[in-house]
Order: sequence, then structure tokens, then C-alpha cells
Amino acid sequence: MNPEPDDLQPDAPATGDATADATPDAVPEAPRLLPGVPDADTVRAIEAILMVAVEPVAPELLAQLLEMPTTVIESLCAELDRSYAEAGHGFQLVKVAGGYRFQTHPDLSPYVERFLLDGQRARMSGAALETLAIVAYKQPISRAQVASIRGVDPDGVLRTLQARGYITEVARDSGPGNAILFGTTPAFLEKLGLASLADLPAIAEFVPGPEVVEALEHGLRVEPTPAPDPGANGTSS
Repeated sequence: MNPEPDDLQPDAPATGDATADATPDAVPEAPRLLPGVPDADTVRAIEAILMVAVEPVAPELLAQLLEMPTTVIESLCAELDRSYAEAGHGFQLVKVAGGYRFQTHPDLSPYVERFLLDGQRARMSGAALETLAIVAYKQPISRAQVASIRGVDPDGVLRTLQARGYITEVARDSGPGNAILFGTTPAFLEKLGLASLADLPAIAEFVPGPEVVEALEHGLRVEPTPAPDPGANGTSS
């Protein structure tokens, strides 16, 4: 018995989904994460950015770069710092001057100081430190006000502090002459490891108590010496 004509026809090529599946070298698309949902790469990206940053990186900038809410970035940074502390690393992730940065752990400062060669760091004089403290606690403050507190002309010291980026002109006095008013900079906060000026230690901690002041005044007080009595020798004619 001869086969039917339909039985002699070759199979029809597959169509539809079968054709798509047969496409050679098909590369599956990587799964896309939902916006605002952090993953391991987000944490690694934060570490990479902070590692190369010269200055503290604001959480708003990290949020913009990583397309995450600022609150999520701050939470991740806090969790990273906790994980570093639990693992006993020699560095911390801290928030200073309004941004995040890596810095060495405080209890390792003796080793860091040994590493840094003496003489290669420019040291600030006592006058510069005193003037910087006055500006930090009394800002905004004019040159004349600094001079009245220190008792000497502060022009040279103020120029030095400006050149190092620790203070800057922040305003003009509304009084006669419109004197320049100075204030501290973000670089000042960064050097001290402070998030804001509110983190400065209370100045009362450095003021001696009344009993110390009284003792100092007593020690510096000059007692008048009574003049000798001419008749005290008991001489008679």
C-alpha cells in the first residue's frame, strides 16, 4: 500500500517561541534590581568611592551616584562602621564635616605617628593654635576682637590660618568700617574629626575652677613691703 502524500512531506520548521530558543549565542539579561533597594554591589560601591575620595563625601552625593535614598545610604554607612568595629579593623568609617570618610582607629595612633616622619608635617605654633581656638569658639569674629582677647596684633597668624584653609572670611560687620568677620572652614572640622561645630568640647571644661583662679591671683599678688621705721634701731643722742 502506497503512503499518503502527506506522509511524504518533511516536518514543518518550528515557529514562535521555539525559533527564539534556537537562536545561537543568546545571552540572558542580568536581573535588574528595584530602584532604591541596596545590594552587595551598593556596599562595595560606597567603599570604593570613599577609598579614592580626598575629602569627606556627603551622603546626598552618594545617594545621587548610587540612585538610593539618602536615609538608606546613611543606614548602610552606619552598618559598615559597626561591621568594621566588630571585625577589629584598624580603620573606621566616620561622618565628619557633613560627609563620610575612612580614617585610622584612634587606639592605633601611636603606630601611625611612628610611620609619619617627624619634621615632614608643618606644626602650628602656640600663637596659631590660640588664635584658631578663639575663632572657633567666638565666630564670627573680627581681627580687632581677636586682638583684644589675645593682647597682640593677630594679622600674621590670621593670614597663616587662612593660607592653611582653617579659617576664612564669612561676613562683614555692620558697624563702622565694615570689618571682616572670620569663621572656621570644613577643613577645620575634617582635621579635628568633627561633624559640626556643635561637637566642639564645651569651653567650660578648659576654664579652671574658682579655687584655682583664687590661688593663682594670690600667688601673683604683690604685697606692699612696709617702709622701715627709723626709730626701730633704738638709737638715742
